[in-house]
Amino acid sequence: MFAVIRTGGKQYKVTNGDTIAVEKLDGALGDTIVISDILMVDSKLGAAIKSAKVMAEIVRQFRDEKVIIFKKRRRHNYRRKKGHRQYLTEIKITDIAA
Repeated sequence: MFAVIRTGGKQYKVTNGDTIAVEKLDGALGDTIVISDILMVDSKLGAAIKSAKVMAEIVRQFRDEKVIIFKKRRRHNYRRKKGHRQYLTEIKITDIAA
């Protein structure tokens, strides 16, 4: 059984036992979260999945690798360098309830 969930503005196809990194979710290590924004469950769409839920356990909170943003306009002595590290949450899918 698989499901397509939406969290953090992105969509993920998950099955039982999958571990994925999503944008930061509130919660401590070991907390169980319920994701109710389900787009698809085993090729069922729309009204058939209104009551579907995906249970997940928080494995860790961490920051992604640094992404460098470098802007330059040639011949104008304009250079800007910035770095960004996104906060992420690693979750393990424990149950898909259709």
